Amino acid sequence: MSLRLTHLSQFLDHGHDAVIDVRSPSEFAEDRVPGAVNLPVLDDEERARIGTVYTQESPFLARKLGAALVARNAAAHIEGPLAGHDGGWRPLVYCWRGGQRSNSFASILAQIGWRVEVIDGGYRSYRRAVKRVLYDDAFPSPVVLLDGNTGTAKTELLARVRAKGGQTIDLEGLARHRGSVFGGTGDQPSQKAFESALAAEIAVLDPARPVLIEAESSKVGNLIVPPVLWSAMRAAPRIEIAAPVAARVAYLLDVYDDILADRDRLARLVGGLRRLQGSERVQEWLCHVARAEDALLAEGLIRHHYDPRYGRQRSRAASDPGDVPERLESPDLNPSSLDRLAGRIAAHLDRIAGAGG
Repeated sequence: MSLRLTHLSQFLDHGHDAVIDVRSPSEFAEDRVPGAVNLPVLDDEERARIGTVYTQESPFLARKLGAALVARNAAAHIEGPLAGHDGGWRPLVYCWRGGQRSNSFASILAQIGWRVEVIDGGYRSYRRAVKRVLYDDAFPSPVVLLDGNTGTAKTELLARVRAKGGQTIDLEGLARHRGSVFGGTGDQPSQKAFESALAAEIAVLDPARPVLIEAESSKVGNLIVPPVLWSAMRAAPRIEIAAPVAARVAYLLDVYDDILADRDRLARLVGGLRRLQGSERVQEWLCHVARAEDALLAEGLIRHHYDPRYGRQRSRAASDPGDVPERLESPDLNPSSLDRLAGRIAAHLDRIAGAGG
């Protein structure tokens, strides 16, 4: 009934009908095996209660209480979300380390007649497989960075290149952050969940083809880019997108409409730049916020905040200061122009793949 999985590809392509994570909701929320559903045999409060009984009373009483709670919760799952499955259903079950929680639940499912297996080593074995991809093994594909100052539509270009068949990884999408002080797009995932999503994308890359990744710092919001990828990014050639400031302002006003709609939040974010930009300049920007002069605000941020910071980051990140990136210029950033840029980027990636072959 135990199944030993050691490589990430085995966790992604396991051949079962469902993956069931029986850990508590808080454990599941932090990270999980891709595609898993959470059917906890002990919730967070029950798990804490058993731990207290174990340490303050006795291991025997804790096991007896645990067995009763697991049976009760298992019955609710069987009568609820699992009620519709027929006799041929093949679930894969895991807990933290492949111990009592997963084996207790699996034994009940097996008695019903379902062909259940338990991941040997549980979540910890999955985490070891993720760590191997991101911390131990060499990055599998050549990396090409998509660079360009703020407002040059890099994230949208990634999506358009992917639609044309290019290999891409969207770090900002995985991190749920647009990589700037205005970049939050919701609560960021945990570091472990970010690494799980990233490792799953790396695992399916074609090593013979380059992968396009947006040039980032070593952190995206609060999340750290793992060392294997960061090392590959630091040594990677760049494609630089260039567009006039006016075109970039127009693009930013479109893609940051969620922040522009929340004037109080916008004012707080702009006010947070005083340490970097000084009170006088930030006060001018706050006046733009108050008057809804969003184009003037965006232009000021581009010229005085983002462009200088990007320039400093590039000079620090360049592995070879004499290396000139592939530079693609566009007079505007409307959809047709972006599609043409994406085609040129995809063609450049194809040339790199051809040269490597």
